[in-house]
Amino acid sequence: MLIEIPHNHKARVVIIGGGFAGLELAKQLRNNDVQVIILDKNNFHTFQPLLYQVATAALGSDSIAYSLRQIFRNSKNVFFRMGEVSQIITDENLLTIDNDTLHYDYLVIATGAKTNFFGNEGLMVSAMPMKTVAEALDLRSLILQNFEKILMISNERKKQSFMNFVIAGAGPTGVELAGALGELKLNIFPGDYPELDLSKMNIYLVQSGDRVLPSFSPESSAKAKKYLEQLGVTIVLNTKVLDFSGDYVQTSTGQDLIARTLIWTAGVTGNPVRMGFDPLVINKGERYKVNEYNIINGYKNIFAIGDVAASETKKYPGGLPQVAPAAMQQGKHLAGNILRLINNVPLVPFNYKDKGSLATIGKNKAVVEIGFLHLGGVIAWFAWMAIHLISLVGFRSKMVTFVNWVRDYFSPGRDMRIIIRGFDLFEAKRKRKKEFEE
Repeated sequence: MLIEIPHNHKARVVIIGGGFAGLELAKQLRNNDVQVIILDKNNFHTFQPLLYQVATAALGSDSIAYSLRQIFRNSKNVFFRMGEVSQIITDENLLTIDNDTLHYDYLVIATGAKTNFFGNEGLMVSAMPMKTVAEALDLRSLILQNFEKILMISNERKKQSFMNFVIAGAGPTGVELAGALGELKLNIFPGDYPELDLSKMNIYLVQSGDRVLPSFSPESSAKAKKYLEQLGVTIVLNTKVLDFSGDYVQTSTGQDLIARTLIWTAGVTGNPVRMGFDPLVINKGERYKVNEYNIINGYKNIFAIGDVAASETKKYPGGLPQVAPAAMQQGKHLAGNILRLINNVPLVPFNYKDKGSLATIGKNKAVVEIGFLHLGGVIAWFAWMAIHLISLVGFRSKMVTFVNWVRDYFSPGRDMRIIIRGFDLFEAKRKRKKEFEE
C-alpha cells in the first residue's frame, strides 16, 4: 500500500533518519520549493553527546530528546512519518516501511551508526551499549539497582561484583562516562548509601591502545588521564576486553576484572539499509561509499550523509570522522546541492572543516582542542558547556539543561536517581540473544 502524503507536484526529498545529519538537512530545506519527508523509527531527535549524563542521573531524557514534529510544526513543506525502512527499490524510486511503500524523487540516507562489538557474539548479548535514550535509561536503572542489591547481599565477592563497573573504550564517550561515574562515587553515593564503604567501588576504563582519547593530542590525553585518576578511575591501557562472564570481565592480558556491569563504548559502525543496494557500495565499516557530492556510488538521486556515509579523502581514507559536526556540515551542504540539482545548476563538492574536539571529565575538568588552541581544566570545561548548550535543539532543552548544570555545580544532587522503569538484565540478555539469532 502506498503511504498517503499530500503531493503538491514539488520535488519530494525523503530523509531516512532524524539524527544530526538528517535534521540539519531538513532544517535547511524547510520553507523551500520542495516537499520534505522525514522517516525515523523514533519521533524525536536525540542529542547523543549527552547520553552519558542521562545514564548517570545528571539529566532527564527530555533534556536531550526533542520532538521532530515540534521542530517542524510551522514548516508546511516538511512531513514526518514514524517507521523503519526495510528495503529500497532503487529502480522504481520506492522504499518499503513495514508493508507500505513511499515514493521519492531524491532519497537521503542518514541512518547514523550503531554500537560495534567487532563480531563478538558474547559481548553483543552481555555488554551494556549506550547509543540510544532507551539504552541510557536502562544503564541508569542498572547502576541504581546494583547499589540497592548490594545492601541485601552478605557474600563479599558478590557484593564487590555489583559495586564494580568496567567501561570498554576510552574515546570521548568512555572517558566522559567514567568521569561521571567517578563523581557519583565521590559526591553522590556516599550520601545515598552511608552503610557502604564507597572506597571499594571500582571504575575500570579499559583501552586497547596506549592512551585515553587517542584522537586527541598526547598532551590532552595526559590531562584527561590525570583528571580521571583524580576521580578514582582505574585506567587499564594496552588491554582488550575479550568476554564477559556474569560477574567478571575477561581481558587480553589475562587479568580478570570482577564486575557485574560491562559498559561498551569501544566503537561504532554504520547502520545502513542493505536491502536493494549493490553490496559493493557498502564498505567494511558498514558505511555507504559516496563521492564528493555525497551521492552513493552508482546512483544518481540517492545520497548518504552523517555516520553512515564514507566520504573518503586523503586526510580521511576511511571516511570522515563519525561526529556530529561532520554530519551537520554534510546536511547543510547537501541541502544546497539538492536545490542545485532541481534547478539544473552544477553541484558543489563537499569540504569538511574540522572545528576541533572536546571532552569533559567531571566538574571543572575538560580538554578542548580547536586548531592550535589546546585547553584544559576550568576554562575548557566552561567552553565545553557553552558549545553543548548552543548545540541543543529547542529553547526548553537548553534552559532545563542549563538549570540542572548550575544546580549541580553549586549543590551536587542529581534528582533523577529514582528507579521508575526497572531493568531486568537477564531478560535483556535473553532478548538480545533472540534478536541476534534471528
